[in-house]
Amino acid sequence: MSDVILESILTCPQCGFVKQETMPTDACQFYYECSHCKALLRPNSGDCCVFCSFGTVKCPPLQQQSGCCV
Repeated sequence: MSDVILESILTCPQCGFVKQETMPTDACQFYYECSHCKALLRPNSGDCCVFCSFGTVKCPPLQQQSGCCV
């Protein structure tokens, strides 16, 4: 099994701003406020967190194929 990646680059769907963030390992992150336009991001339907919807890397539980964290 490969190592879990904890860094992901989030892209705001409202303004296109990108920012690298560290993903939590103990919970899903349901909300994220864009530091550029202040839009409140929520997961897309069917995704468990903002990283799965808008990040370059899926959340740690999905990386480990242990299922979604919700």
